[in-house]
Amino acid sequence: MTHRRSPVRRTTALIAAATAALVLAACGSEGGSSPSGHSGHSGRADHSGHGMGSMSDAPSAAASQDGHNAQDLSFARGMLPHHRQAVAMAQLAPSRAGSDGVKDLAEKIRKAQDPEIRTMSGWLRAWGEKVPDGASDTGASGTPSMPGMDHSGPSAPGMRTGDDMAELKELSGTAFDTAFLRMMIGHHRGAVEMARTEQTKGAYGPAMTMAQSIVDSQSAEIEEMKRMLGTE
Repeated sequence: MTHRRSPVRRTTALIAAATAALVLAACGSEGGSSPSGHSGHSGRADHSGHGMGSMSDAPSAAASQDGHNAQDLSFARGMLPHHRQAVAMAQLAPSRAGSDGVKDLAEKIRKAQDPEIRTMSGWLRAWGEKVPDGASDTGASGTPSMPGMDHSGPSAPGMRTGDDMAELKELSGTAFDTAFLRMMIGHHRGAVEMARTEQTKGAYGPAMTMAQSIVDSQSAEIEEMKRMLGTE
């Protein structure tokens, strides 16, 4: 009987072992595929994507905060003589203007633009660049007609010619007021144009901040001067 039962027992054992192996294989396949095949892969993809985004953002942020570009340099070089001429025009008003309103406006322009001249001169020095001739730290300290004949840099929008400045010097009273306001409106429009270019193409934070200030203040002054002329 022992001899007859051995094959049966061996066969039963083999069947049980095979069944157990199949069950274990199925469980292992089901348990391993989901976390590694789906969740694990998805997690790695998400992490990788996030990491790449952070790395790509960091250099652009640093570039926008540090240093300056060619537009910033052009802005400072062009706005310095532009401001200097506006200050020179404003310096004519106390002795020639007939209207207190024009005198007050001229003084406001001088007080706003003198500090900006000093600031932009400081930028150029810090960048190792030459400050344009006549654009001193204290604004237009020389002859008022000089800014109109300054050929140290490219002509800036709204700049008045030497003849314009010479003509303005010869006027007084109402004639001066009218000429001053008309010239300064065009001058301010040029400054606003330059400032808007800096806002869109510049990289140096302080220069872009100054550009916004110029747009805001000089746009408001343009409207004020138009009212004074009665053209609104």
